[in-house]
Amino acid sequence: MGGDLKHLVIVKFKEGVVVEDLKKGLEKLASEIEAVKSFEWGEDMKSEEMLRQGFTHIISMTFGSAEDFTGFLGHPSHIEFSATFSTAIEKILVFDFPTVVVKASA
Repeated sequence: MGGDLKHLVIVKFKEGVVVEDLKKGLEKLASEIEAVKSFEWGEDMKSEEMLRQGFTHIISMTFGSAEDFTGFLGHPSHIEFSATFSTAIEKILVFDFPTVVVKASA
């Protein structure tokens, strides 16, 4: 198995942001855009602050190819949601990388 591209976003939201609304927006986005192969999100379980450096949430999307990812970035729904999402962010890390599968899930 190979060729997948992972879009990983690690975020610290601004104080007072309704994270639930953003999650719903992300879920809608992932279901609307066919290029999104899989979508996962999670919230930190209160790791040591020194280790997580204020970041609280992670978003992971998988695409079948770099072309699919490029299509996602240019999709009108993604562009519209990005405007809302970016106003809610205090700190962000983004990684886009081809996956190297060492052990596949069953």
